[in-house]
Amino acid sequence: MRRRQFDEEDVRIRPGRGSRPRTRKRPAHEDAATGYVVAVDRGRYTCLVEGRTTVAMKARELGRKGVVVGDEVRLVGDVSGRPDALARIVGLVPRRSVLRRTADDTDPVERVIVANADQLVIVTALADPEPRPRMIDRCLVAAYDAGLDPLLCLTKADLAPAEKLLDVYAPLGVPHVVVQRGGDLAEVREHLRDRRSVLVGHSGVGKSTLVNALVPDAGRAVSHVNPVTGRGRHTSSSALALELPGGGWIIDTPGVRSFGLAHVSEESVLAAFPDLEAGAVGCPRGCDHLNDACALDAWVEEGNARPGRLVSLRRLLVARLGEPEDASLEE
Repeated sequence: MRRRQFDEEDVRIRPGRGSRPRTRKRPAHEDAATGYVVAVDRGRYTCLVEGRTTVAMKARELGRKGVVVGDEVRLVGDVSGRPDALARIVGLVPRRSVLRRTADDTDPVERVIVANADQLVIVTALADPEPRPRMIDRCLVAAYDAGLDPLLCLTKADLAPAEKLLDVYAPLGVPHVVVQRGGDLAEVREHLRDRRSVLVGHSGVGKSTLVNALVPDAGRAVSHVNPVTGRGRHTSSSALALELPGGGWIIDTPGVRSFGLAHVSEESVLAAFPDLEAGAVGCPRGCDHLNDACALDAWVEEGNARPGRLVSLRRLLVARLGEPEDASLEE
């Protein structure tokens, strides 16, 4: 067989750009359905659409826009809710609120915990493990920064009294509920009724146990506190929104060991301590509330606020700067 001889006539000319120019216009998706994200798991989003549970994936056109539990989204595709159905999230409804945290106080990367909540329930055990007021303070700062109403929920009241801890936060007027294992939850349900509440707390404080009691078919895994470390073991690995039988939603989140506030400004931190904010009026211009010229010391000495509250404020301000906390600031 003779080999074919090629010449210049055989050279292929690549076509030009073509007559159809590219466009950045995206489909309007006017027929998109609205859904509520109740769970996120490895790139799959479980959404509630008109009472049906639909699994969806994020459309490429959303780019790096994050979708979290609590988001209201626009979906196209198969929203029938069948086991083999898969829809696409093509848009996010503007968020009314965003609860955020950072890994620590020097990490510039914000992590959105949930969206569109209107109440932050700070779950703290009175014993086993011991309560950590610093964590409560951090959650209060995050709640005020996000525009959420805080609710202090003290669990395991059958193991220790609540009065001492409640006295610390009485000047702030933070609403609270006290529950014990197997006790009546009527007061808790009243605070949660017709609201979207996100539950935050350390591992082992009884958060999942509380969720299972409020929503009997929730099936959230529970764990025990390590007797050596005094810490609970993480059992919830992701956030989950659950509808309450009496109306409203609760969003259970994984237990946290820290709650970074790198995203919160100094003014927002001070606003979380209204019992001290009024005393800061007498501070010199540019006061960081950590120096000897700060007027808050005199404010506390006059009995306008508890000394421990000023300690908490300054610990948070020091942590925001990424500096080691001064041992002299301990209560």
